[in-house]
Amino acid sequence: MLRGLTTVSFWAEDLDAAKRWYAELLGAEPYFERPGYAEFRLGDYQHELGLIDRRYAPGGGKEAGPGGAVVYWHVDDVQAVFEKLLAMGAEEYEGPVERGPGFVTASVVDPFGNVLGVMYNAHYLEILGETGAADA
Repeated sequence: MLRGLTTVSFWAEDLDAAKRWYAELLGAEPYFERPGYAEFRLGDYQHELGLIDRRYAPGGGKEAGPGGAVVYWHVDDVQAVFEKLLAMGAEEYEGPVERGPGFVTASVVDPFGNVLGVMYNAHYLEILGETGAADA
């Protein structure tokens, strides 16, 4: 039934500031934009990260603070990426934690109030190798 991750949506009061922040983090500009929305493609499978003006958020964009699901993006060095995120103005949500051999997670709250998770995941690398995407 669930076939794969399509888009992760983050909300921002200041969409232009969020676009600049994520463009710096990702080293790329949005590939698609329309008023109130910007979308980046990233990673081995070109998943989508959508930045949306908070006024379009469900419930009228009321500030509720970080919560809900944490989406983890695979990275090769959790500690280094975590430190970069903090240096860019994100706040620690949960520092790096080893979850078992081959699994480390960390998360931050970006300057726009969204929880951004990063993870080293041995299973991700196994699947990447099986699909041949690691060679691309």
